[in-house]
Amino acid sequence: MQKRYSGFSGRGPGAKPYNNSGRPGAQGRFRSQGRQFSQPRRIPGTTINVAQLVNKVQDSGQYKPTEDVIGHSFADFKMDSRLKVNIINKGYTKPTPIQDRAIPVGLEGFDVIGVANTGTGKTAAFLLPLLNKMLADRRQRALILAPTRELALQIQEELRDYAKRMDIFSVLCIGGSDMGKQIRALKTPVNFVIGTPGRIMDLMKRRVLKLESFHNIVLDEADRMVDMGFIKDIRFILSQLPRERHSFFFTATLDQKVEELITQFMNDPVKIWVKKHDTAANIEQDIVYVPNDKNAKLNILIEQLEKPGFDRVLVFGRTKHGVDKISKSLSMNGIRVDCIHGNKTQNYRQKALNRFKKGEVKVLVATDVAARGLDINAVSHVINFDLPSCYDDYVHRIGRTGRADMKGKALTFVTKG
Repeated sequence: MQKRYSGFSGRGPGAKPYNNSGRPGAQGRFRSQGRQFSQPRRIPGTTINVAQLVNKVQDSGQYKPTEDVIGHSFADFKMDSRLKVNIINKGYTKPTPIQDRAIPVGLEGFDVIGVANTGTGKTAAFLLPLLNKMLADRRQRALILAPTRELALQIQEELRDYAKRMDIFSVLCIGGSDMGKQIRALKTPVNFVIGTPGRIMDLMKRRVLKLESFHNIVLDEADRMVDMGFIKDIRFILSQLPRERHSFFFTATLDQKVEELITQFMNDPVKIWVKKHDTAANIEQDIVYVPNDKNAKLNILIEQLEKPGFDRVLVFGRTKHGVDKISKSLSMNGIRVDCIHGNKTQNYRQKALNRFKKGEVKVLVATDVAARGLDINAVSHVINFDLPSCYDDYVHRIGRTGRADMKGKALTFVTKG
């Protein structure tokens, strides 16, 4: 008898099986509460209109956010009691809207598309259903793909918290880290493989990672992986998974390429849209006009950082060289600062992030390598020292503040004259 999830149009009577290509039958469109959706409007281009930056951009209206959350507590979910204990130990009692909708769907085995802003608790929305499945069946294995090393590492850290004292094992497969160590870990029984597409492809080419036994797949920040040029790698990786699989795709935006992945590799998924605005309402946004002089710009940055309330500040620059210069200038002016960019080793980047999280440095200067996936508590301000290259980058930069319903402020430096 085919199962049906009440309240959602997941797999119900008439759901089409996969054909030999791995593509769902029927039209491959995805559903959300009985409705079909077309592609949302995105703001294209490699430059941005400054007028769009400050509290002016909302969703186009083509998508309606999922109605008010159901109002579960974590205790309501039909999960293993050991999971509930670890959730309580993390201090959580009430799920976020994306968790409230996605967890019960995932627990019942439906494919899930989650569309939500960054910082809304998406990681738990896929980890908890997968962990519950593995506690019931230790043979289950899951592959989790993330666009950046930092996000992959954060997923593993959350996994460790939720899986304490459960004998659930994972391996982190990312560039910038010892591949030999990763290869040795893959030769032991592991439940989760968490990695970036590039490193996963490397391990598959070496034939040390075979995906025939992975019946669960997660794409976290699928739109970002597509934007970064991983679309071919993702298609190949997904094609190597068993045809019968449980899929979770989480994304902040749905463009044509992401929708094509959904059509090809998901089985009549339940779509959960809780994103109401591109930027969180609790992020105050403002523009700081600066003279067309690099020294003046740095001086204004220093003046801002010396103001009360600038307690933990993330500053974005456009280039690696520029980030180094900003960091050096701030340090010479007595400001506790560190920086991260693509030329820094993974070990250095992680240490810098940890110093920033612990408050050992007040300011972290970064290129857009840090714009996605970083989950840092209590970032008081994000400062766009250099303009982002596109609107989406702006959204993801400022999303580092105002997380978990905290207040945040984003300042964007705009040159005048």
